[in-house]
Amino acid sequence: MINAYYRDTEQYCITRIQTGTPLPENILWLDLVELDDSEDEWLKQECPGFIEDEDALYEIEASSRFFESETGFHIRSIFPHQAGHEFRSINVAFNLRDDQLVTLQDEPTALFRLMRNYLKLQHIKARTPIDILIALFDNKVQFLADTLEEVYESLEATSQHALSDEDTDVDELLKNITLQEDINGKVRLNLLDSQRCLRYLLKNCRHKLDDGQVDQVRDILRDIDSLTPHTGFLFDKINFLMDATMGFINLEQNNIIKIFSVAAVMFLPPTLIASIYGMNFRVMPELTASWGYPMALILMLASALGTYWFFKRKGWL
Repeated sequence: MINAYYRDTEQYCITRIQTGTPLPENILWLDLVELDDSEDEWLKQECPGFIEDEDALYEIEASSRFFESETGFHIRSIFPHQAGHEFRSINVAFNLRDDQLVTLQDEPTALFRLMRNYLKLQHIKARTPIDILIALFDNKVQFLADTLEEVYESLEATSQHALSDEDTDVDELLKNITLQEDINGKVRLNLLDSQRCLRYLLKNCRHKLDDGQVDQVRDILRDIDSLTPHTGFLFDKINFLMDATMGFINLEQNNIIKIFSVAAVMFLPPTLIASIYGMNFRVMPELTASWGYPMALILMLASALGTYWFFKRKGWL
């Protein structure tokens, strides 16, 4: 899928490009999503030198993620995408040229779709490729901030539920805590990645930015600096909730084991009495007495009740 944002006389338009059709003039942003073979061949002819190898999207070393070539500046970044409870990081390649921004997503990303809608409805005034690039990272950081708020609210509800007097579903607690830990970790990774990208933009593309754009980038970096410690706080909260939940599990297991231990001890005296009268000695006066059997039953019951009363008085039950 190929989308183009371009200037047509005095109006800015966004449209989807079909393979084989000529590109509009004055394109500011060429957005490429999940290219098939025919689109890939078309791209190499219409936009040469953008990305030679798709595997380069997944490289993690700085030299492969930030570099300059004859076609402009290249940035490899990750963007968050959330569908239901699933939170994933999508690889995106940026090529900032003199008069054009080219992006390639290995999967459709909600933030890019939202950006296209904003441009279509003129909610964002982007007049240069740099404006679009900065707006994308600004929306990304805003989305990450909203996600952190949702993680905090979810963890707060989990902690309230864990500390309430209601029956606690430990499996659900562990599942939710693990999910929030995964989301928080990916948010932190996206924040650090955005920080690296924007610092590279300030350092190497400073001549392409006007004073207003520099201030925008610095504002986004300040937002990232304020959000990054918050992810650390959430990690601490997640670890506390995980330890507390595991403590609840241990307490529940200990209570069960205590019940079995008390039951075993309660029945030790009756077992001792039954063992004595189960002996086959010739001289045992109670064996021939008519009251021997009821006496043995009463002794066994009394010993069990006596043990139970002793444990109850000590507060062990």
